[in-house]
Amino acid sequence: LLTEVSRLVDAGAVRTTLTENLGALSVENLLEGHRQLESGATIGKIALDGF
Repeated sequence: LLTEVSRLVDAGAVRTTLTENLGALSVENLLEGHRQLESGATIGKIALDGF
């Protein structure tokens, strides 16, 4: 299933709601993501790498 979804995303048939990837999991990036969410202006998803 995930392979098929990945193929559809790559083909542009399905769009992700990812707005921004803040990079590696760190205190600074976590605080930035939290700040963006608290602002109320964020639409979509914010991701951190490293889990």
